[in-house]
Formats: sequence, C-alpha cells, structure tokens
Amino acid sequence: MSGQELVTLNVGGKVFTTRSSTLKQFPGSRLMRMLDGRDKEFKMVGGQIFVDRDGVLFSFILDFLRTHQLLLPTDFSDHLRLQREALFYELNPLVDLLNQEHMLQPRPALVEVHFLSRNTQTFFRVFGSCSKTIEMLTGRITVFIEQPSAPASSSNSFPQMTLLPLPLQRPSYHDLVFQCGSDSTTENQTGIRYISIKPDNRKLANGTNVLGLLIDTLLMEGFHLVGTRTVSSEDRTECYSFERIKKPAALAMNKTLKSETTLMPEQ
Repeated sequence: MSGQELVTLNVGGKVFTTRSSTLKQFPGSRLMRMLDGRDKEFKMVGGQIFVDRDGVLFSFILDFLRTHQLLLPTDFSDHLRLQREALFYELNPLVDLLNQEHMLQPRPALVEVHFLSRNTQTFFRVFGSCSKTIEMLTGRITVFIEQPSAPASSSNSFPQMTLLPLPLQRPSYHDLVFQCGSDSTTENQTGIRYISIKPDNRKLANGTNVLGLLIDTLLMEGFHLVGTRTVSSEDRTECYSFERIKKPAALAMNKTLKSETTLMPEQ
C-alpha cells in the first residue's frame, strides 16, 4: 500500500478517510500493523477497516497523527479515556503528551474592577491575576486633567483650558488605580479629570460612563462578567468580577519524533 493511497476507517460507527502515510507515522504502532495485515483484530468490511473503538476520541488521535500536536478543547474532560485509546493503538508519543495532563487544563484569568463613586469623583482600582491584562489596560487608558492654559482676559472672564495627560498609578504588577470627575474644592481649583480608553477617542468624566466603557473593553478581550458585589458597606465600593478561560498551549512532539515533547504556542 503506497503512502498516498486513501484508507477508510470505520471506528465505532464513525467513518474517517485519510492517507495511509498518516496512519504509518509510527512504525511500532498497531495502526501500522493494521495496514500491513499483521493485526488480525482489524477486519475489512465493505471496503472499510472496522475498528471497534471510540470514534469520537479517534478524531483527536487522527488530528495528532496529522499535525504531531495535541490541542484539545478547553472543556475537554476525557483525558484518561483518550490516554486509554492511545495505549490501545500503541501510540507512545501521544501517551507521553497525555501524561502532561496538567499542562492541558484550562487556566482562568481573573479581573476585578473596584468602583467607588463619591460626590463628584469616581475612583477605580483594577486587579488582575495576569500582569499582561493590567499592562494591556495601562496601554489603553489615559487620564487627562483639565488645567488653565492662559489667564482670563478682559473680554473673556473664563480662562482657556487644556487637557494634560497624567501617569496611571501602578501599586504593583497586578493592579491599576485611576480616578475621574472633579476633585476641586472651594479652596483649591484643580480641574476635572477625564478618562479615555482606546480605541474609543472620547474623554469621559462621568464615572458610570467610564465603568461602562471599561466593561466593554474587557468583554471585547474575551472576559465574561461572572459576579458583582459590594466590597464595603461603609463606602459602598462596588466590585465587578470577570473571568477568561485561557486556551491551553498545543503540546507538540519534537522533530525527531521521539518521546520528548515541547510546548508550541497557538497560532
């Protein structure tokens, strides 16, 4: 049987068609012996090789044979059954990858937005389990403060105002602090603070509007709102909790097709 010849398998009632060279990736496997006719457990029925095994799990095995990578859905929970199938077909490199099960588990990224509105000011503190999320927000959020650029003239009793950017506060790699609204008092006029979040070009001073834009930004980044609560009954700080399930990295064999494995990032 040539490597380019097509082979049709019926695995537990599910039909697969692939090249014989794909099934011959590992000479020591039962799939190789199946094609050579040396394994009598596999029978030819109606032009198809019948395999009395789980057809759904075989789709992951066939994908591994085609790509030499193992990338499972984030909600996949049948690692032990898939490992059992890999042992049945005697695909030792796949068994080795499945032994790294802890690397296949989805890991959630968590974000908490603390929101406190007090008089004409609104305070935000964003906590993130992943520092890259905080870095992303730092690159998008800009705080502006309104300050006079020229004194009032005789013809105009109001001074000309300009917006100056302010640096964001980063107490640690995992949190971010900023505020908006008017922080002026009767004794000290310090202007109004505005928030802009890219790619939106608006400069917002209203805390509720800023909160809505911040939530939209997190949703667009794949986060999901999973809960809200009041952190403190005294100052009524509100907390919005978000979660994003990270896709696991693809586990790939090295080029020598030995049992060693390397991590391959998703494209």
